[in-house]
Amino acid sequence: MAGVLPFDDRDGAIWFDGELTQWRDARIHVLTHGLHYGSCVFEGERVYNGNVFKLTEHSQRLIDSGRILGFDIPYSVAEIDEATRATVAANGIVDGYVRPVAWRGSEMMGVAAQSSKIHLAVAVWSWPSYWSPEARMRGIRLNISEWRRPHPLTAPTAAKAAGLYMICTMSKHKAEKDGFEDSLMYDWQGQVAEATGANVFFVFGTELHTPRPDCFLNGITRQTVIALAKARGISVIERVILPEEMAKADECFLTGTAAEVTPVREIGPHHFIPGDITRQLIADYDALVRGV
Repeated sequence: MAGVLPFDDRDGAIWFDGELTQWRDARIHVLTHGLHYGSCVFEGERVYNGNVFKLTEHSQRLIDSGRILGFDIPYSVAEIDEATRATVAANGIVDGYVRPVAWRGSEMMGVAAQSSKIHLAVAVWSWPSYWSPEARMRGIRLNISEWRRPHPLTAPTAAKAAGLYMICTMSKHKAEKDGFEDSLMYDWQGQVAEATGANVFFVFGTELHTPRPDCFLNGITRQTVIALAKARGISVIERVILPEEMAKADECFLTGTAAEVTPVREIGPHHFIPGDITRQLIADYDALVRGV
């Protein structure tokens, strides 16, 4: 798109296999296994006031995701934490986004690639808040995706693996083409699962309900918001949610590193009004991440 700075042509530094590298020099070969066969895991993290929120939890999940895909990232959690902090500092990021990514390299080309080197990179870029309070509380619109989250015996659904996001990209592109901001995905059984890159919550009366993460990630932001809700005395129920139940929900919101806590006003034929519980959790989350 015109006016958008491409991600391969920027000033700054990226941490790449143990050292800070000039942004434009952080490149890989076209025959990298992670590109061809999806042997790649990643994280999404946020920087608030110069600090990465829940950094160690994200670094641990990155390592865990790699092991689920059958490879060991050659750095410890503490080393990944330190690499992330160094990259944030080198780029002077105050409010931003962090993308650690690990993948199998280009030593072998084929489905089996046990001898390929495991690489790790950490990139960061500025990401200021783009919501005004008024715009945020209007809520976003979601369609319902034709793609479903896979059965956990058909894909490594407990990993934040790059290949699992193919159907998310397809779903979000279709949603945006049709005038929506995002897309709600069902699971393989036709039950409510999540959005393309965020978990979903519904308010029924005074209770907060959210799908059990049995075939999608139990997001770090999701866990954070559940804890905030419980601290407020809000009853949180994790359960199977059927599509027709959305018609009875009063409020709806998404949670995720990028989404933070984002109100939803529409999912397909269902409409919601962002209310007191959504507003309270937005305020509590903002205060927590910014150390207010």
